[in-house]
Amino acid sequence: MEVITRELTFSTSPDGGMVDVTSKIEEELKKTGIKEGIVTVFVPGATGAVSTIEYEPGLLKDFPAMLERIAPSDIHYHHHETWGCDNGRSHVRATLIGPSLTVPFKNSKLLLGTWQQVVFIELDTRPRQRRLILQFIGK
Repeated sequence: MEVITRELTFSTSPDGGMVDVTSKIEEELKKTGIKEGIVTVFVPGATGAVSTIEYEPGLLKDFPAMLERIAPSDIHYHHHETWGCDNGRSHVRATLIGPSLTVPFKNSKLLLGTWQQVVFIELDTRPRQRRLILQFIGK
């Protein structure tokens, strides 16, 4: 059993901007030489999230619209009082979605559904430089 940790870095767009990281994860997986196991994808930070989605134009509009209904931009967040910032909704949204995802793989290929991609979701109110931690475990 091997454990190999890698990082991805990239720039993001604010407020629900998504980055499809599926191919980058598979590239890193192939470099490890591990054929079968799991990969954990983790974002260090409190205003980003990781999930899966069908990465297509309609859902790229629907997803931020759904977040706006659940944690609206135009309401008061007590977080703003603590730090004098404007990203209380970002923290709430990130907490709901979560900072990590585990995906199984076989023959050095992620076992995702036909229309399923792994995405990083930027929930902060400004563009960011982000990193994802990838931890591959397998043989």
